[in-house]
Parts: sequence; C-alpha cells; structure tokens
Amino acid sequence: MLIARTKKELAAALAEIRSHHRSIGLVPTMGALHSGHASLVAAAREENDAVVASIFVNPLQFEALGDCDDYRNYPRQLDADLSLMEAEGVDVVFAPEVEEMYGPTGVPLLWVRTGAMGERLEGASRPGHFDGVATVVAKLFNLVRPDRAYFGQKDAQQVAVIRRLVADLDFPLDIRAVPIIRAADGLAESSRNQRLSDTDRTAALALPRVLSTLAERAAGNQPLDIEGARAQLRNADGVRLDHLELVDAATLEPLAVSGALDRPALVVAAIHVGAVRLIDNGELIPAGDRDLR
Repeated sequence: MLIARTKKELAAALAEIRSHHRSIGLVPTMGALHSGHASLVAAAREENDAVVASIFVNPLQFEALGDCDDYRNYPRQLDADLSLMEAEGVDVVFAPEVEEMYGPTGVPLLWVRTGAMGERLEGASRPGHFDGVATVVAKLFNLVRPDRAYFGQKDAQQVAVIRRLVADLDFPLDIRAVPIIRAADGLAESSRNQRLSDTDRTAALALPRVLSTLAERAAGNQPLDIEGARAQLRNADGVRLDHLELVDAATLEPLAVSGALDRPALVVAAIHVGAVRLIDNGELIPAGDRDLR
C-alpha cells in the first residue's frame, strides 16, 4: 500500500497504478475508520482494479472553518486507520495536511456552492457544511480522477448533494451509495461514536429504535405519526432532537403524509447526545412497493 502525503506524491502513485490497472475506485474519508468504512472499501474493491482512499479531516465542513470543538475533538488515529486500509486491500491512501489541500492560509478563495440543496435539513443546522463537503470532494475528484466513488448511505443528504455535484459539474464518474452498517445494538456506525460514553451510547439508541418503528409502520401500511416520533426523541433521556423529517427518497424534498405512506421515502434525523451530534436515516417502504422489489 502506497501512502501519499502530498499532491505530487499522489500523482506519482496514481501514475504507477494506472500503468497496471484500468479502473480506480475512490473512498473519501475523514479517518477514525470503522466497519462502515470497510464496507465502502469492499464495494470499491469488488468493482475496480485499484482502490484509492483519502484520510482528511476537512475543516471547511465544520463550524467557523474548523475553529470549533467539534473539529478539534474529531478523532484522529492515522496509524490505526492505515492498518485498517492495508488490511482491506487499499492500494493508495492520500493523507494530506490542511495546507497541502488549501494552500498556506488553509482556506480556498474559490468554493463550490450547494445552494438551496445544501441549506435544508443538515445544512439548516450546520450552515456552510455542504459547501465545505462539495469543495473538498470536487478537489478529490480532480486529483484522483476515479471511475467510481463510494459514500455511505448514512449520510443520505451528502450522497444526494454529491450526485448533484457530479451531474451539474459534469464529473466523468459514477457515485455508489453503500448501505448503512449498524453495530449489534442498532446504532449506525460513525466515527463520532468513539466520543460517546456508555451512558450516552445507551441514550443514543433511541434514534435507531424510532427509525425502526417508522419502517415497521410503513411496511404495515399504518399511519406513520412523524410528530409522535419527534416527541419520542424529545422525551428520551439524554437526547436533544435536532430534526426528524420525512423526505422523498430521490430528491430529499419534504413530504407531507397524513395517513399511511403511499410510496417509498426516507426519514432523516439528527440528535445531540452529550457533546456529540449523531445523524441517521431509514428507508420507508410500503408493503406493496416492497413486494415488487
């Protein structure tokens, strides 16, 4: 496995890769890797001749361009991450410093703007977040020039924004969304889970329970009661609800449903547990649509 810390080193590694392989899959990460990331690499490994992964905690997608505790406290464990990447069969890891990505100031002059699509849901709670995501992802697409790029479905809005980025800016690659990986207790795998105390982790399980209940109600053609789901999270010990919304599965536009669901949808949510903000989502499939799959 080759490790590149600079763009020049990455270009040299990619030139070597392309002299032997036809297709490249890209797995962008911020490190603190877990089984969810391993599933992204496995999907990339299956569909490509070579896999390139990035490990970069991107300050642009944090509050105040990274001048915040969320960025400072984000888990950084490069040695462990490299070991996991090597064990999963990654060919090249790009692990740059901030200055290498954005120059001596650490902030680019030109950004990718995500507009209204990046201002809803997560974007409403984290202004500028998706502009930072889109900017770094666009840079990675240009640096690596992959055939395919792999993202976790846990970040449903991020996947939708990146698909739009590729379509609107004509990047010549395919986006693959990989299903959510959950721990045995049901919590969606996330690098932020490392920051949960045992008590906080127990409290956080209220979120997957609520999502599971909504999925069961959709499958049984029962009224969803989205407001009741919000109330459960508001009343859960140790949990502060950020948002829980029912949205169109393809566009993430809000849906208003008074009774049983009549088409596939997503429920997307974010909560705060202690000092940690967690996101999750669940696919809601009415019984008739499930039978057709």
